[in-house]
Amino acid sequence: MSRLRIFSEADPATPLRSSHTHAAIAAELKAIGVRFEQWQASHPVRPGAAPEDVMTAYRADIDRLVAEQGFRSVDVVSIAPDHPDREALRAKFLDEHFHKEDEVRFFVAGSGQFTLHVADKVYEIVCEQGDLVAVPDRTTHWFDMGAAPYFVAIRFFTEPDGWVGHFTGSDIARRFPRHEPHMAAP
Repeated sequence: MSRLRIFSEADPATPLRSSHTHAAIAAELKAIGVRFEQWQASHPVRPGAAPEDVMTAYRADIDRLVAEQGFRSVDVVSIAPDHPDREALRAKFLDEHFHKEDEVRFFVAGSGQFTLHVADKVYEIVCEQGDLVAVPDRTTHWFDMGAAPYFVAIRFFTEPDGWVGHFTGSDIARRFPRHEPHMAAP
């Protein structure tokens, strides 16, 4: 189940608000400039499907978003719990950083947790199958795929370099909850 929890940056133990419906999550995130949508596949996508098959299933939404935002590349990333580099991949995204382009991800399967640090609030977004999240450029955040990561995501880029993180040096990400997929409910 998708979830949004909002915390004071000073209190990682007590959420100020929590939402579980897509409409409520989208409304809360829109207030800080974050896009949150639900997409449906045009046809079923089998586990292990080739990236081309995944993109074909979501072609109408992909094309709409590319036309609206001017993305120059789109790809599919897949991480499984048995991935030999899962720990290093997870660690790469766990510290607070920002990008000089929007970070846009659509979750085809599995889950991941984006945590945004905006002003004096922390927004923890658990994204699952069917969720699209678009984090605006220069928004400080971190991402956790969990200790046993499982997700398939479509990624959108405007810059040819792809994912480039600019790290803040803050330790805030270490103070907030990590992604525990089996504990994604309240």
